[in-house]
Amino acid sequence: MDLFPTLENKYSKESLSALEAQRQAEFIAWGPVVFQVSRIMLKWGILDMIRNSDDGITREDICAKTGYSDYAVKCLLEASLCIGILLVDVNTNKYSLSKTGWFLINDPATRVNIDFNHDVNYEGWFFLEESLRNSKPEGLKHFGNWPTIYEGLSQLPERAQKSWFAFDHFYSDSSFPEALKIIFDEHHVRSLYDVGGNTGKWALKCVEYNKNVEVMVLDLPQQIGLMEENIKGKEGAERIKGYGINLLDENVSFPKSENILDAIWMSQFLDCFSMPEITSILKRAKQAMTQETRIYIMETLWDRQRFETAAFCLTMTSLYFTAMANGNSKMYNTEDMQYCIEEAGLEIEQIHDHLGQGHSILVCKLK
Repeated sequence: MDLFPTLENKYSKESLSALEAQRQAEFIAWGPVVFQVSRIMLKWGILDMIRNSDDGITREDICAKTGYSDYAVKCLLEASLCIGILLVDVNTNKYSLSKTGWFLINDPATRVNIDFNHDVNYEGWFFLEESLRNSKPEGLKHFGNWPTIYEGLSQLPERAQKSWFAFDHFYSDSSFPEALKIIFDEHHVRSLYDVGGNTGKWALKCVEYNKNVEVMVLDLPQQIGLMEENIKGKEGAERIKGYGINLLDENVSFPKSENILDAIWMSQFLDCFSMPEITSILKRAKQAMTQETRIYIMETLWDRQRFETAAFCLTMTSLYFTAMANGNSKMYNTEDMQYCIEEAGLEIEQIHDHLGQGHSILVCKLK
């Protein structure tokens, strides 16, 4: 396994003492309640209240300001001390934030991940074992009887839907400015297929950034209808077309471009499929290519992360795909993605790393 240096240092040798390892094991055992206590401390505003105090705040003051019982506040504060999100002055009994508590409040990724896990995944995690055994998202039945979460997105409860899109957009949107420069300033793309274009957000960014580019969004027919509604009346919308296609149907080909096709764009798309499905999609994309066409695959490949925390989040996200999304996909590493690319008769020409929240772009050409 090839890992970026930071990850190799973390994952190839033991770094904890015996006592630290024992505590980590207990932290895992009590993980569900650790999560819920931390989430409630955020939701009830107690962490904000502590942060905004000049020199800390007592339990009595928290009770008075929140209206919650002394019992409830005491349970939360004591647990938060042991979790590591609070500190206490033993002389004044005033509580203050630890560094971890500060990140819970201020790190946007952490807040997005908390909402995503509570509103979308939490009850579904109970069926992770069945999902792994059956290669089906058994946890999804908590929301409805769809084969994958994608068919049910428009029918999810409002809060779950909001948290799902916030999670999805947070990680992709941060990479868009750098990705646009690669696509249009370095590679001078004039025509582009946006595969799995969803709401048309990337397509709109493209036509706004480049006044000449023509974009065709490829997605499920029902999604194309939503995309067309979303882009209506917006700048450059007349240069965006939709093409309804079931990308999992191996008998359905990519459309042939009327003009020279410069680019096929796949952003946070292939991680929604199993490796055989990825290979099939890429084989059909290849049929629409010429020697000049490039496929741009933007993914958060977990083995290419500069920071270990990012790799941790990505490998955990893989299990969302298992239990909730489709049961057979994940956040892939470079080796897996390269295998699919080469099986499809393509090769990687260039890799751009460290875009936004840890994205990479694999630039692929015909082999």
